[in-house]
Order: sequence, then structure tokens, then C-alpha cells
Amino acid sequence: MQQIFFVIAFAVAVYLFSKKAMQIRRNILLGRDVSLNDHPNERWKNLLLLAFGQKKMFRNPLVGVLHFIVYAGFIIINIEVLEIVLDGILGHHRLFAPLLGSLYGWLIGIFEILAVGVTIGCAIFLARRNIVKIKRFASKDLNGWPRSDANYILITEIVLMLLFLTMNAAYLVLQARGEAHYTPVDNFWVSGYLTPLFDGMSSSSLMAIERTAWWLHILGIFAFLNYLPYSKHLHILLAFPNAYYARLEPKGKMDNMPDIQREVLYAMQPELAAEAPQSDVMPKFGAKDIDDLSWKNLLDAYACTECGRCSAACPATQTGKLLSPRTIMMKTRDRAEAVGKELNKKVDFKEDGKTLLYDYITEEELRACTTCNACVQECPVSISPLDIILQLRRHLIMEASSAPAEWTNMFSNIENNMAPWKMSPDDRDKWATELNG
Repeated sequence: MQQIFFVIAFAVAVYLFSKKAMQIRRNILLGRDVSLNDHPNERWKNLLLLAFGQKKMFRNPLVGVLHFIVYAGFIIINIEVLEIVLDGILGHHRLFAPLLGSLYGWLIGIFEILAVGVTIGCAIFLARRNIVKIKRFASKDLNGWPRSDANYILITEIVLMLLFLTMNAAYLVLQARGEAHYTPVDNFWVSGYLTPLFDGMSSSSLMAIERTAWWLHILGIFAFLNYLPYSKHLHILLAFPNAYYARLEPKGKMDNMPDIQREVLYAMQPELAAEAPQSDVMPKFGAKDIDDLSWKNLLDAYACTECGRCSAACPATQTGKLLSPRTIMMKTRDRAEAVGKELNKKVDFKEDGKTLLYDYITEEELRACTTCNACVQECPVSISPLDIILQLRRHLIMEASSAPAEWTNMFSNIENNMAPWKMSPDDRDKWATELNG
């Protein structure tokens, strides 16, 4: 019966996760197609340094080390999940112990040390968020679910690690007593010191504790797996493709619009316009909703860790402006999820009367951006809030004709005077003549 229950739980967990993963993939691909397959060697290098190596996290060495221990430790420890899954399906107990011999004890010992590191790291991160209250974690844009989400994940990781150690300690006591089905193993490096806590208990009580810890540990992992797609911790998975497909051009380079470039060319050389092929499709300038953004923009939104390093570095945010790059990414993901829910109901998405621009992100937020690229520079997983901001602003200017008077005056001056100032080129040159005079 336990095997049947385990197989059902495993199948349901994998099915639900796969279903949600496919929905997220579909949501991301609602964006415009862009090709990001150039320079594969450089892209693999980014993946190894930024995603695996946590390169940007080590600008703050203490936080970098703690984050690496929590991240790498949790991933490595879950290698043991393979054994637990096979045990559950096949009805075995410590399936790999007889096969690996003394190496098994070493591996579990390493996993236990990592479990302690993960527990300590998560506890420190909880304290930073809830006791020390680091400024970027106390920001109002995290009020409600985003703040709770981070705490739930950290607490869950601590509980899973403690269940792992409890299961091992109870197992050691039972195998020392020679109980059936408890394969002899070497003393584990951490849980071996916890066995005195269980020495006075009966074998039946220890079996109940060991089995309960085993079931809670694996069911907790299944639950965690299906919680990931709904939480900011989806970056555990998406940081890798996001780092691979990161922008390789210099951060200050803005993408030109081919349609605008052609119009400028035709204005300078009208004879080319007559020969150019005509199209009945009107080009779109900028982005109003998620289908106007690229799939990479939407991947960025889903990969966002909500760590707030972008907003902490943003001069607009720090001077009290409404803009927060973190909020831009969170709202973009919220909009993609809203569209995805409609698609789940209707298959073909119908306009719901809302758009990313206006209903999720306001003009005031967009206009506060100085395009300094600080947010792009600081993001540990190569997300670009600026690219989304620029595309939304292009729509405001070129489609909605919405710009502050100061901007409109500047555009007119550039068009007429070839400079932002309201004076002709001849007048601008007078200062040099006057200086020489």
C-alpha cells in the first residue's frame, strides 16, 4: 500500500509540475520572436559564471558565500532524492547503501554538512528580512504575497533539512539495534551526534519517527517542486536559460527600429522609396502589452528573483520617484500570468480590456527612468528591466504621442536645430567667435 501511495504521489507531483511548466513556457513564447543563438561560447561562459558560479553575488562576499551554500547545498542534497524515489517505488530501504559500501557513508556525511550549511544560511536570510530588515527587503513593493513567499521558501528549506537529519539519526539507532530492513551503514557525520537524543526510545517509536521524517521529507520536496512555478524562486530553474540568452552587446547600446531607419533613409534619398516594396501591415513602435515585448523580456520577468538589487541601485528609486525596476519585472510577470489564465479558459486569448502599459505600469514610472543601466549591471541573473521600460516608452512617444512638454520641445529642437537647445547652429557657434574677439 505504501508503494502504491508513493507512486501515485510521485506521478501527481510530476504531472502538476509539468503542466504548469508548459503553461509558463507558452506564456513566455507569447512574446515576439528574437534570435539569441549567436556566440555560443560566450553564452555558455555566462551560464557557468552567472548561474552556476553566482559571480555577481560575490560582490558582497558574505552574502555571496551564504547564497552559494544555500543554493548549491540544496541542489546537491536533493541528489539523494533519486534514492528516496527508487526506495519508494521499489519498496527498498537505503537502496544504494549495499552498492556503494563505505562511499555511501561519505556521501551522506557530505550531504549532512551541506544540510547544516543550508539551515544556517536560511536562518540568516530570514533574520536579514524580518529582524534586521534590510532596506531593499522592507520596500513597500514587497508588501503582501511577495514578502510572505520568500519567508515560506526559507522556512520550508529549513524544515526539509531538519527532517533529513532526523531521519538519518533515527535510522542509525535502529540499524545499531539490528532491526530488520535497516541496512548497516557507516556513522554519518552530523546525525551521528544526534543519536543520543533517540537512545531512550523504543524501536517502534523510532521506526515511526524515521518513517514519518522520510515521508514528510519526500512529500515536502514534491510540494516544493509544485510551489516553485508560483513563486519568485522559479529563478532556481530559469536562471540558467536566462544567463545563456543574456544580451551580449554593450549595456548602453539601444536597439534601433528598422522601420524608422528606413523612413530616415527614404527622407534622405527619396528615389529609394519608389523602388521599395510596399507592405499593407503597419509596423508597431514600442510595446503596449506583453505580446509586443520579446520572449526574452518575458523570460526575464519569470526569472526575476525579486532581490531588489536593481531598485537599490536605481537613482530614480533612491530619490523617491515612483519607478522601481523590481516592480517593473513583477508587474510584467503578473500580466503574463493574467493572460495565461485567460488562455487556460479560452485557448484563444481575447482582449480583456487591459494592457501592461496603463493597467499595470504607469507613465509616471516609465518617465522616471534615466536609462543609466544600473539595474542591468546589478542583476545577478542578467535581467534587463531597462529594455522593457524603453519599449513601453517608445509606444508612449511614437504611438500614443504622449510625452512631457520638455521632451516634446527637445525633440523639436533636435529635428530643427540638430541639438537639444532652441537656437540655430550658427547661433551656437557665436560663443566661439566672441571668445576669440
